[in-house]
Amino acid sequence: MELGIENQVAFVTGAAKGIGLACARTLAREGCRVVVADIDGAAAECAAQAIVQAGGAALARTLDVSRPDSVKLVVADVLANWGGISILVNNAGFSRDSAIAQMSDAQWADVLTVNLSGAFHCIREIAPLMVERAYGRIVNMASRAHFGDVNKANYSASKAGVIGMTRALAIELGPSGVTVNAVAPGIIETERLRNLPQFAGIEARSLAGMPIKRIGQPEEVADAVAFLASARAGFITGEVLHISGGRYG
Repeated sequence: MELGIENQVAFVTGAAKGIGLACARTLAREGCRVVVADIDGAAAECAAQAIVQAGGAALARTLDVSRPDSVKLVVADVLANWGGISILVNNAGFSRDSAIAQMSDAQWADVLTVNLSGAFHCIREIAPLMVERAYGRIVNMASRAHFGDVNKANYSASKAGVIGMTRALAIELGPSGVTVNAVAPGIIETERLRNLPQFAGIEARSLAGMPIKRIGQPEEVADAVAFLASARAGFITGEVLHISGGRYG
């Protein structure tokens, strides 16, 4: 199925590793020119080089989504190089798990600042460019954790916030030809997850509640993101697509 996104500029945050890297690779294979934006500039450069070597088009940029000045600078640089941005994938995020009684103000604020405010900073800078052209696709990375999860009050709140922001912006931006959707992955096999000391326990708990008895792959999330970012998804907005093997609670 042709997605109709050839030569479009896709701005992907947190794109150096994991799900973000899979999104960048998939969009590049579909013909997008991809901005590989990540706080780890060296890793972003490696990812972009690999995309170029595979025949795609990519720019690597160091980006701290928690800082509005960083977002503004990188977006301006992309515009100078490629002239516009029609796809935004807000993937940058992280977790700092803790029981609520031991959770510090910094643990709470840092997760909300990156996961929720970071997406806001990027949308605030890029959405007006889409509105000006009467076309755009924004895909935000939520999580199955928006339902709530143990020791994840900060992370769950950030992802529930992403969903609320997605739905509000779908209403606000829809009349201007811009769709805004979210994907909510469950357990996905990334290097970071595999390296957690508690991985075996996480895997067992997740599989127990999943009709599909396996861990998801980053490419499966990326395929859904690419569809929502495409011309094929023009009548879909304000939606949250769960990619969780059937696990919801």
